[in-house]
Amino acid sequence: MMNPMDLAKMQQQAQQMQKDLQKEEVVIDKNGVHVVLRGDQTVLEVSVDGIIENRIADAINEAVKKTQELAAKKLLAMYGQK
Repeated sequence: MMNPMDLAKMQQQAQQMQKDLQKEEVVIDKNGVHVVLRGDQTVLEVSVDGIIENRIADAINEAVKKTQELAAKKLLAMYGQK
């Protein structure tokens, strides 16, 4: 079983990593599509042929959030928590 102090330290490190990732951005331009994504997997901007398509960014962000929730549920189930 994990020491509570080790767990607290891991949680603190994970939170710091999330904050650091929110400051990073990745920009991809390919075949007329421009995407700006934060390091925490949040889509900031999508444009197609120079036209900003926030609907696409919103849909992707919602899909990513749902996959993260699914992964969290699987992890909790794996460790026997509900």
